[in-house]
Amino acid sequence: MAISLTDSAADRVRTYLDKRGSGVGLRLGVTQTGCSGYSYVINYAEEIDGADVVFEDKGVTVVVDPEALQLIDGTEVDFVKNGLNEAFSFRNPNVSGECGCGESFNV
Repeated sequence: MAISLTDSAADRVRTYLDKRGSGVGLRLGVTQTGCSGYSYVINYAEEIDGADVVFEDKGVTVVVDPEALQLIDGTEVDFVKNGLNEAFSFRNPNVSGECGCGESFNV
């Protein structure tokens, strides 16, 4: 089981953690929502709970709830800039379908 980061995503997380002056890494999860079932939730991890699954990639700690990991195992997190827009994006090998707007997915 693993979650990986592109160089762009790792750089973005490190930059923001340094700027914030707190946090231990990136927290990645999912929530039930949208027309396809699940949506990604991404935050900065302030602490690591005993039940969390922890990965290290490119010098960044990635913290995942074990229930979410079942849905996102193998996902690569990227950070993409497109003109004035910038956002994290996800390449999840478990996805069997996505909604038309790209906000939610199903497995």
